[in-house]
Amino acid sequence: MVRPRRFELLTYSFGGCRSIQLSYGRAQLYLTITPNSSQPNRLTSVQPQFSITPRSFSNPESESQMFARALSIAACTVVLAASSLCQMSDRSMPASGAQQPMPSPPATASVTLAGQTVTIHYHAPSLRKRHLGSPEIVPWNTIWRTGANEATTLITPIPLHIGTLLVPAGTYTVYTLPTPTKWMLIINKQTGQWGTEYDQSKDLGRVELKAHTLEGAQEVMSIAFDDIKKDYAELHIRWGTTDESVKVTTP
Repeated sequence: MVRPRRFELLTYSFGGCRSIQLSYGRAQLYLTITPNSSQPNRLTSVQPQFSITPRSFSNPESESQMFARALSIAACTVVLAASSLCQMSDRSMPASGAQQPMPSPPATASVTLAGQTVTIHYHAPSLRKRHLGSPEIVPWNTIWRTGANEATTLITPIPLHIGTLLVPAGTYTVYTLPTPTKWMLIINKQTGQWGTEYDQSKDLGRVELKAHTLEGAQEVMSIAFDDIKKDYAELHIRWGTTDESVKVTTP
């Protein structure tokens, strides 16, 4: 008597990963799901492995039949992977179902110069008992995204002078090079990238910032336009006890 074939499912969990084994007759499909450590509701990788146990008895299945069975197994495994991802996502949410606040929320600084609005979009990190110049945040002599997450973006519909640097109308990204003695502001022509994806070859230019010391430590990093006039403003980057600024004018 020949034992009828059937689907068999086994799941394992180890080291934060989930392994799924799906079998049908002589065919097995393994799928290892690795969650993202910083974003638990996302997958870092999905690794499939398909195998067929050799058959010793007569009347072997045709290649087309084996291919159809393999497709069936693959389809079922995709469904199981999606289910596993949803379960991991559910476990990462608070019991109340409410979204937790972002560690570095989005922020915007804007100013009207010569009748046009100049805007900077960035994400604002917090000190959390750290200090500027430490390896964790804003290490000295290292290019910094001037915020968090995606690259900080400058959008200007008119030409600007940022310090001595002429910036034509357009969209740019903003970086800084902080050191213990002075900071440099960098205007870069690459856009849409993650903040750590800096390409020096696409620099429009660099300008030195003027340093001030705040009386008290500012917990949340900020970018702001101050001392605003019709065609003049000061761009300030403040965090901790550091206040770095540069003049912004219209040509």
